[in-house]
Amino acid sequence: MPWTEIIISSLLGLIVGGLIGFIIRVAVVEKGFQTAKNKSQNIIDNAFSQAERIKKEKLLEAKQEIYNLNQENEKILKEKRNEGAVRENKLHQREELLDRRSANLDKREVNLDRKEEILDNRKSALDEMNYQLENVIKEQNEKLLEIANMSEDTARGVIMKRVEEDMVGEIDRFLREEEEKAKNEAQRRSREIISNAIQKYAQDVTAEATVSVVALPNDEMKGRIIGREGRNIRTIEALTGVDLIIDDTPEAVVLSGFDPIRREIAKRSLETLIQDGRIHPARIEEIVEKTRVEVDQFIRDKGDEAVFETGIGRIHPDLTKLIGRLHFRTSYGQNALRHSIETAFLAGKMAVELGENEVIAKRAGLLHDIGKAVDHEIEGSHVDIGHQLARKYREHPAVIDAIVTHHGDQEATTVIGILVAAADALSAARPGARSESLENYINRLSQLEEISSSVKGVEQAFAIQAGREVRVIVKPNEVDDANTHVIAKQIKEQIEEKLSYPGTIKVTVIRETRAQDVAK
Repeated sequence: MPWTEIIISSLLGLIVGGLIGFIIRVAVVEKGFQTAKNKSQNIIDNAFSQAERIKKEKLLEAKQEIYNLNQENEKILKEKRNEGAVRENKLHQREELLDRRSANLDKREVNLDRKEEILDNRKSALDEMNYQLENVIKEQNEKLLEIANMSEDTARGVIMKRVEEDMVGEIDRFLREEEEKAKNEAQRRSREIISNAIQKYAQDVTAEATVSVVALPNDEMKGRIIGREGRNIRTIEALTGVDLIIDDTPEAVVLSGFDPIRREIAKRSLETLIQDGRIHPARIEEIVEKTRVEVDQFIRDKGDEAVFETGIGRIHPDLTKLIGRLHFRTSYGQNALRHSIETAFLAGKMAVELGENEVIAKRAGLLHDIGKAVDHEIEGSHVDIGHQLARKYREHPAVIDAIVTHHGDQEATTVIGILVAAADALSAARPGARSESLENYINRLSQLEEISSSVKGVEQAFAIQAGREVRVIVKPNEVDDANTHVIAKQIKEQIEEKLSYPGTIKVTVIRETRAQDVAK
């Protein structure tokens, strides 16, 4: 075969092979394209499906969230509606209350107008009576001047005396009636307030003296307390400032001293020494010093207990200690601390009844006798000392006023001062609260009868009811019914001025005329 044919055949073969390869390639590419197209379509379909699913899920979530928000909004709206209803109800109640108050005020205004009209009518009537009285007096003056040829001054004196004689009975009767009304109202209200205060508070009563007794296990202990040549007893007396009385009283030692705190220290020290058994000067000094610290802490505890019991709030520590010292102070046998606590409670309850500050009233009642805690150490009365202490520790003005005025030395300027004075008198006058010696009791009764008998017109005077009342019999030919009231007032004023006594004293004046005859 020639080369040309070979070459042509080869070219044809190449061309045919290329075409076949191209066709195969085209077919393969078309198939791959179709496959890719199918895959992409599947991906797109899957994407659409997934997007639809996600869309549905998000839509459900959005609907659920919208539902939850709606529920929450409904709940909030319901609460707001309830609050609005409550507020509306309160506003309605307030409106009703204001309407009632307005109606009451209108009634009061009408009553006031009516009373004012009555007063105006009375004033007009009194003015008319005064005018007529002036005309009558003027006519009498002219007639007296004409008839008796008196001077104007002399005639005026005669007329004034006659008018005074005519009016004295009526004036006295009017004063008695008004005073009786005021007394009845005051007694009714005071009984109510005081009884409420007393019912809300009651405490026991303690009585102490100027001596303390220490029991001994046996009489041999007396010799050990005295010591060799009396050195033990001298040491105790020197360290405590208390006198030890060791006499024939079996198994007892008497401690005597006016300072109750020193007496308490001596008593506790001696009891500790007796229990310990070692009694010599060095041991005595150690025990007394230890007991002094214990008693000081006891005083502070008593003060804290009183402050806590009365509920008066915070108080200066120095005042708390002074309050505790009142535990060892007595007045007519009544423990000063218990008396102060009683006074605080009574004053507080009365303050509540009158709308005053209960805490300040209690504080004033607890501190009203604070000067008694140191009146044996500082010169002056316990009132002056208490006043200085209250000002030093910057107490409330009402508390200071109560301390200064609770004995009536000065006029009270606050309601709390008056309440504390009343509570102080109530606590002191309560039966059994204070003891009194027979000699002082008899002397007080005698003075009461002497003061009453010294008034002009009094025939006899008798002290009764353990000195809480004095019955006065006047001379009927010298004293009329109108003047009995005046005599009662004079006796009351003299008793208040000259006599010292616990509680109150009632003055009763009696006038009677007896007519006797004998039938034969």
